[in-house]
Amino acid sequence: MSDGVQPMIDDFAKPKPRRVSVPVKIGPVTVGGGAPVVVQSMTNTDTADADATVKQVADLAQAGSEVVRITVDRPEAAAQVPRIRERLERIGIDVPLVGDFHYIGHKLLADYPDCAAALAKYRINPGNVGFKSKRDTQFSQIIDIALKHDKPVRIGVNWGSLDQELLTRLMDENASSDDPKSAAAVMREAIIQSGLLSAERAEALGMGRDKIILSAKVSQVQDLISVYADLAGRCDYALHLGLTEAGMGTKGIVSSAASMGILLQQGIGDTIRVSLTPEPGGDRTREVQVAQELLQVMGFRSFVPVVAACPGCGRTTSTVFQELAQDIQEHIRTSMPVWREQYPGVESLNVAVMGCIVNGPGESKHADIGISLPGTGETPSAPVFVDGEKVATLRGATIADDFKRMVYDYIERRYGAGATTSSTDAA
Repeated sequence: MSDGVQPMIDDFAKPKPRRVSVPVKIGPVTVGGGAPVVVQSMTNTDTADADATVKQVADLAQAGSEVVRITVDRPEAAAQVPRIRERLERIGIDVPLVGDFHYIGHKLLADYPDCAAALAKYRINPGNVGFKSKRDTQFSQIIDIALKHDKPVRIGVNWGSLDQELLTRLMDENASSDDPKSAAAVMREAIIQSGLLSAERAEALGMGRDKIILSAKVSQVQDLISVYADLAGRCDYALHLGLTEAGMGTKGIVSSAASMGILLQQGIGDTIRVSLTPEPGGDRTREVQVAQELLQVMGFRSFVPVVAACPGCGRTTSTVFQELAQDIQEHIRTSMPVWREQYPGVESLNVAVMGCIVNGPGESKHADIGISLPGTGETPSAPVFVDGEKVATLRGATIADDFKRMVYDYIERRYGAGATTSSTDAA
């Protein structure tokens, strides 16, 4: 390999320095300004149903959502917002609530001042805030209310509800240009201009840059990367990342990770949401888990201990290692709300559950605690490694339970109240 190639590879593999953005406070949470990338989510309950909304907000917050957005689409929903905020606080959930407003946000915020006060931030879509002569007036009314209550706003442009007047004007200008761009490029420019012009309007009305977050959502991976790369170079507002209408299941996960992973690697993005369509009756917290895992596998934040497990092959026809890996991973995730309080630093723990002797011992040595289970035809013994050293060999029908106990003992010893200084430093 030539002398010039390796530095290029090393440079490509390193995340670029975080783009410098103006920090914005959303309740107790800081977005931008070098703060860790914030995970947020949105409820899909009817906000007028306070019971269902309180439960889902609590579930999302306990799963790790640091900001939760709720729909405020009509008077019945606006009336419930202060009650939802109060009930959440009674059960110890202080996650900031963001009101999602379209079409009549100016009226709802004016008619329900308690709602305006209870929310930590307002989300405004420039394409839906009003049309023609009403647009500037109704946008101004929302900004005035935000200023009165000292609330930040997210100006969230969405390609599905783009300002048609702006888009038409840019299309006409492009058609008469000597070097016309593609329709897709013009649409991306319209998205960017919509956000920037709206932010400039908010500033002209007296809103500081430390109260403005921008987002520019599209549903195609390459479009999202292009839009945010351009937007990031044209402003220093804090940016919220999200691939809108990402879809269900693996499609939504892969699309969101591919697009936002590239942007995060480029230093772009201050807060993210993975907008997954849940399976019928599915768990809304899945989108929080995916967002956390994206940030964690890229090395930006730590949320839960990592469980490494081999994929399995013809040497691992037993399902013991799969069941053990799943059991430990699920137990860790469900235990994290309590463990965060009891075991500071436990998020950095690495556990390995391997299935045979090929890579099992080596992978287990690299983990904080790992086990190499016997593969097909191998001796029914399972060496356990702690901090790179073999400490035990488990055998018999209780291998899984014995290893789980060792994991729990390790967490208590390393991260518990009685942990030594050296162990804590090592974490």
